[in-house]
Amino acid sequence: MKLADTGLTKQDIKDKVNKYMIETYERFDFLAETAKDQYLYDENGEAYLDFYAGIAVNSAGSCNEKVVEAVISQTKDIMHTFNYPYTIPQALLAEKVCTTIGMDKIFYQNSGTEANEAMIKMARKYGIEKYGPNRYHIVTAKMGFHGRTFGAMSATGQPGNGCQIGFGPMTYGFSYAPYNDLQAFKDACTENTIAIMIEPVQGEGGVHPATMEFMKGLREFCDEKGMLLLIDEVQTGWCRTGKVMSFMHYGIKPDIVSMAKALGGGMPIGAICATSEVAKAFSAGSHGTTFGGHPVSCAAALAQVGELLDRDLAGNAAKVGAYFMDKLKGLPHVKDVRGQGLLVGVEFDDSINATDVKHECLARHLLITAIGGHIIRMVPPLIITEEDCDKAYEIIKASVESLG
Repeated sequence: MKLADTGLTKQDIKDKVNKYMIETYERFDFLAETAKDQYLYDENGEAYLDFYAGIAVNSAGSCNEKVVEAVISQTKDIMHTFNYPYTIPQALLAEKVCTTIGMDKIFYQNSGTEANEAMIKMARKYGIEKYGPNRYHIVTAKMGFHGRTFGAMSATGQPGNGCQIGFGPMTYGFSYAPYNDLQAFKDACTENTIAIMIEPVQGEGGVHPATMEFMKGLREFCDEKGMLLLIDEVQTGWCRTGKVMSFMHYGIKPDIVSMAKALGGGMPIGAICATSEVAKAFSAGSHGTTFGGHPVSCAAALAQVGELLDRDLAGNAAKVGAYFMDKLKGLPHVKDVRGQGLLVGVEFDDSINATDVKHECLARHLLITAIGGHIIRMVPPLIITEEDCDKAYEIIKASVESLG
């Protein structure tokens, strides 16, 4: 829908949002009206280079033609049904996802936090059924982020901070250990621990990739103790990090992996994939969802996965990401540049506030986000080029210089 078709002004839209919507977002003074590839356009047709991609969603580009065609085609056949009949998009996507990432079974959800809820539920039910009623404890990482529903929020290792403030008490049965500290994770486990749950790259925690020693060590420890390794790939999954899934960088395989964001190409979808043994924990009536596996979302996801794989966008993420991170090291006031593929973080020294950088970049038509006090994060579409990175770099540089 375009502003010119409504007879309204931009201020009219802002007034309606302020009057009727419950606001929990820091709004930009920017009306996103259309989008294509790596750009968002406002009501005046002004282009914004989008290095946020709808929070790592539009990985094959905004309004990717094949994804749009799949959505339109599917809406003409069937838009929604309950999950008792078979549907073609569900079946085709299930095969594509499982065979691509080497997992056995898939369960569809609607979002990343729901996928993580399902992963937690499956792990607990598996542990209780196999070992007894006390085997439900899960260890996660400090400064991690797994979502905003109660199980996922409780798994988020930021007690008393961020998304947990004001919502206590949290769901019982979680402990936290420092990220990339293998011994601390071992020490946090007890005889009642059934799983370790981890992001392969902490996004909200400051863009910190897991070390090889840490990830391999967790897999070996879980195997030794009869525990499950749960990997949250909601943000890192589907080519973002230079591999189809980030866990592939480490030569390991999870027992359950969650995914969302890039999977749907702009349509809401989440999922978990599990080994056949662990998947048995879910049986008729043990878990469910009205909209999970939605035919239109599955059709979009099937087209999106095809685009990501056929165009080798994981390869582009690896190549362009390495170029971008190396270039970003030349920014003024830079303290560290880190990431994996095109999940990129820049940490500035104490003289530079990341939120200020974000707003300065917005004024120069570059969309990024800020984490904490001094870190900016970028998750651009995986179709970007080195030239796009050059343009983003110059805008960030000018923004930092204006502040420093």
